[in-house]
Amino acid sequence: TCDWGQRNYVNPPFGSIMHQGPGDKKPKKKGPTAWVRKSIEEWQKGKLVVLVYPVDKWVLMITKAILGEHAEIRNLGDVRWCATEDGSTGKGTGRHIACFVLRPV
Repeated sequence: TCDWGQRNYVNPPFGSIMHQGPGDKKPKKKGPTAWVRKSIEEWQKGKLVVLVYPVDKWVLMITKAILGEHAEIRNLGDVRWCATEDGSTGKGTGRHIACFVLRPV
């Protein structure tokens, strides 16, 4: 609901959350699509956005095939995120994590 900075790292929740924005009468379920829309919106304002999100490997392959070498998509593999609470390493998601780099035009 707010403007982002000029350079943004976006690691959204990998599931849905309940969010109540300005003017909403009640909370709405928001998932990854809302984060992707916001990332694109901010990128279109001339901002750098780096978005990570789990995807199936075939999505990475087909996207790269369509966009060619101009695509800035990195396959990070099955990332084992580090817990901020105690520094322990997680078990991973079992899916590939993609890093999408949206550079200002």
